Amino acid sequence: MPLKNRVKDARVNLTNRRIQRRARRRLSAELAAFQTPAERAELDLILGRHDEAETEQIREILNQQDYERQRTRIVVGGYRA
Repeated sequence: MPLKNRVKDARVNLTNRRIQRRARRRLSAELAAFQTPAERAELDLILGRHDEAETEQIREILNQQDYERQRTRIVVGGYRA
């Protein structure tokens, strides 16, 4: 493959990755609005209506957000804030 084509492919690949990261950050910000147990329960019910492959990215983001919320509640030494 000529160098010119490789450079073009690399640029396209980088552009696509940048677009995917922006979309994930946007989705993450929208999902962060669901914070209360009632809101999360409603969201879980909605997600339950779809198959796992369709909701995989959303569930990953929600799990990461839950983890971060729990992690920020723990203070050094293992005590909860």
